[in-house]
Amino acid sequence: MAVKAMPETGLMVSIKRLLSTLIAIASTRLELLANELHEERLHLEQMLLYFLLALFCIGMSIMLLTVFVVVLFWDDHRLAVLGGAAAVFLMLGMVLVSKLRMLARLKSRLFSVSLTELSKDKEQLGGGNGAA
Repeated sequence: MAVKAMPETGLMVSIKRLLSTLIAIASTRLELLANELHEERLHLEQMLLYFLLALFCIGMSIMLLTVFVVVLFWDDHRLAVLGGAAAVFLMLGMVLVSKLRMLARLKSRLFSVSLTELSKDKEQLGGGNGAA
């Protein structure tokens, strides 16, 4: 004897639709999160490349400029020029380290779009009343 399947009631259909919607929302949010991670990675790689190229070029120009100034004052004040150049580079290095520390303390915007979308979803599903 064959077993007859029970017809789905309105409640079961609603629950299935709700679960399907929740799965679709979660899937969309995960895709958005993966996209943000990929964009952030590409942005950081590009910044690192330009940083390294700029660091190389600036380092070479500083070295050549220092050699030029030392050779220019070779007969009279070569030690004073070397000491002054060392002091200037030390001060610049200290300023750059303090700037780097300040930048390290700044908050990242990573996942800001995902968090905004999740808060919108929470409000639309009725969870935006502040009760967690």
